[in-house]
Amino acid sequence: MLARFAALLVLLGSVASGAQDRSNTSNRTDVQSGPSIEVFQVLDLPLTVHEASLVKSDRTHVVRLAIGNSSEEKLVGLRYSLVTIDSKNQMQLLVNRNEACAVPAYASKTLTFKTPIRFKLKGGERLVLMIEQVMSPEWIWDVVKAKEALEAYTHGDYSVMPTVMKMLNQVDAPDAPRVIYRPQRNEEY
Repeated sequence: MLARFAALLVLLGSVASGAQDRSNTSNRTDVQSGPSIEVFQVLDLPLTVHEASLVKSDRTHVVRLAIGNSSEEKLVGLRYSLVTIDSKNQMQLLVNRNEACAVPAYASKTLTFKTPIRFKLKGGERLVLMIEQVMSPEWIWDVVKAKEALEAYTHGDYSVMPTVMKMLNQVDAPDAPRVIYRPQRNEEY
């Protein structure tokens, strides 16, 4: 119950910060708002995406996300897939990327990733984004069979719910003395 209340607070905070962020970006003239992105939410992840869009700058696009962290862990990274769906419901992978982020526990934030994406949308195509992995210094939440779930979603089958596997992050874990192998002494009495 407490986790749902915290998630609701994160959602309300992200809506307020998203409105503030939109007012700040309307004054900038160097970037143009691109097409919006449909988001396939994975409910078991500690991260939710509230708004997703492409921002056009020169000849490339960058992804902008308004996200909320519903865990007690600081999030340090994520992996997402961005696909295009044509009028025949054919899915084509546009990008699958890992991006760094710093989202404090129970907070929301608007992120604009700096890695450019080059593509041209044809008429009638839509964009769909799915978060596949979320990382904190201690944990990794990984979506199992993410490609199959996203493909079912794009074909209109909303019954396929992706599952999430939570595991220890042994790469980004805080510096702590770890004993990998300790030989046992055989003492004779």
